[in-house]
Amino acid sequence: MIFALQSLPYLWQGLLITLEVSALVVVFSLIAGTILGVAIVYGPRWLYWPIRIYSDVLRGIPLLVLIFFMYYGLPLFKINLTNLASVVLALSAFKTAHIIEVVRGAIQSIPVGQTEAGKTIGLRFGQRLLYVIAPQAVRRFLPPWINAVVDTVKGSALISLVGIVDLMLAIQQVIGRTYIPMPLYVLGALMYFVINYSLSLASRRLEARFAYIRE
Repeated sequence: MIFALQSLPYLWQGLLITLEVSALVVVFSLIAGTILGVAIVYGPRWLYWPIRIYSDVLRGIPLLVLIFFMYYGLPLFKINLTNLASVVLALSAFKTAHIIEVVRGAIQSIPVGQTEAGKTIGLRFGQRLLYVIAPQAVRRFLPPWINAVVDTVKGSALISLVGIVDLMLAIQQVIGRTYIPMPLYVLGALMYFVINYSLSLASRRLEARFAYIRE
């Protein structure tokens, strides 16, 4: 266990990379997923099907396959990205497909009568979306979104397969020098646990704070 504690500064650098990638993916997927999720509900029919196909296809592809495609496949189309950019793109595309469904479900769970009431009092579409739909949809959106954030942190462990020294690869490199795997894997598991447990705790508190409105 002493070797594991001595390696903490190096593992900390890997952890920072893990957190950086996870944060970028969360931000990008939240923005893109929210826009596309609103578009799939309220957009024109010609926009519905491309988004629907994107969401269904991306959610059906294993994340590892998508990462390898972005890293090894895009250069075949003369698109050359760094290993960091390729994994952020792959993870963001994958999580965006899930966020689309979360946003769609949250919006469609709002009774139609709410929208009709907004029309009755003369609210325009943007006003209905901002003042009537969004405040209620957020309550339904937050818990599954936090779970998606947790999945993003766990999924980021795959980025080590394209040579990025994240927490997982840092652990493996230290093991390669010390040949003492178990304490390091236990330490790594604890670090992941602390991050994910904190996010899960936040999810439960948000769920309690933004409890579903009783219709």
